[in-house]
Amino acid sequence: MRESEPRRAPFVSTRALRPDHVLTLLKGGDALFPALVEAIAAARSEVLLESYIFDFNGAPVAIAEALEQAAARGVTVRVVVDGVGTGDIPAAWQQRWKAAGLHWRIFNPAQGWRIFIPKGWRRLHRKLCVVDNAVAFCGGINLLDDLYDPNYGRLDKPRFDFSVRVTGPLVDDVHETMTRLWLRLQIGREARQRDLEGALRAARAAAEAGTDMADTDFGAGAAEGAGAIAALVLRDNVRFRRRIESTYRLMIAQAQSEILIANAYFVPGVRLQRALLRAAHRGVRITLLLQGRYEYFMQYHASRAVYGALLEGGIEIIEYEPSFLHAKVAVIDGELGAMATVGSSNLDPLSLLLAREANIFVRDDAFGAELRGHLMQAIAQEGRRVDPEAHLRRSLTTRALAWLAYALIQFALFATGKRY
Repeated sequence: MRESEPRRAPFVSTRALRPDHVLTLLKGGDALFPALVEAIAAARSEVLLESYIFDFNGAPVAIAEALEQAAARGVTVRVVVDGVGTGDIPAAWQQRWKAAGLHWRIFNPAQGWRIFIPKGWRRLHRKLCVVDNAVAFCGGINLLDDLYDPNYGRLDKPRFDFSVRVTGPLVDDVHETMTRLWLRLQIGREARQRDLEGALRAARAAAEAGTDMADTDFGAGAAEGAGAIAALVLRDNVRFRRRIESTYRLMIAQAQSEILIANAYFVPGVRLQRALLRAAHRGVRITLLLQGRYEYFMQYHASRAVYGALLEGGIEIIEYEPSFLHAKVAVIDGELGAMATVGSSNLDPLSLLLAREANIFVRDDAFGAELRGHLMQAIAQEGRRVDPEAHLRRSLTTRALAWLAYALIQFALFATGKRY
């Protein structure tokens, strides 16, 4: 039996920042996973979910079961996972989900030699969920137990990461971008099965589900109304190639006194580095909370290749060491109120130039204060300050590893034809 066509969202002309949002900040999987289960359990018509990693062990099993139960009671459930981050869905879960009527797709399955070609580096890195087009979730938290890492096993302390539960106008945008991706994947599936009629039908539906997402503007008069002012900002390889980076730079340019950024894999390009250094030069206090524990060779060492210029410019760098820092968040105080972002995008070339990403950008004093409180607590209690003098005295081996990793990233970008 052919799968039914996705319910198409109406055409939405998305203004950058709109009011009337209710935002709930969720710290870690301990907060996100029960909220997801609760929303999915209450679903009446549709659940859409995307994740880079969906690990079917530990805490995320409850989400897999909630999706299964929703599909079994007649709710349309569609799941998209990344072909590298997740790979194949375990066979046992494939059988269970298929029996329940749940549909899933693997984004860009890159296996074997394909992982070494530039096309294989384009990943689905965003973490999104929308239920009944009424409530959405967006953030950096994978569906992976907070106390488990696929490469390092059991963790002593949970990952440091955030997500947001949101109701309000931007839920339409989340639904629309997820529907659009599903339809594009459907085109490829139908074409591979030589069902040209089905592929054309999916292509027409994808075109009709398009959106006109304007440039994010944190200027005056963005919106008036109750609730938090917020926008969904996307990054892809077609229409929104530099949208998240440019929004970060816009926020940094408007900063008045303080910038707090927590980012797991921090290898900023020249323009982003310049924006931070200009802000520091005009007297803005800038603190970067970065990954202190070794996780991946390239990201760990390449980030340290840019430490020198930032430290010399008066930017404070704090390394988080109790567990893996996986957050991609920032809080900036502007003349019109606190600005903040929570999402999936790292500030490195893989996120900013190659992957599909999604961040929510917010102008709301209460939300900004709550997120700032979490960051300041981590800085004060769990961070280690990078001493500029000690950084200058680091060993030749450490320097060589940093520049080797940075050079490898630049070579990879050269292979893709992109500049950073």
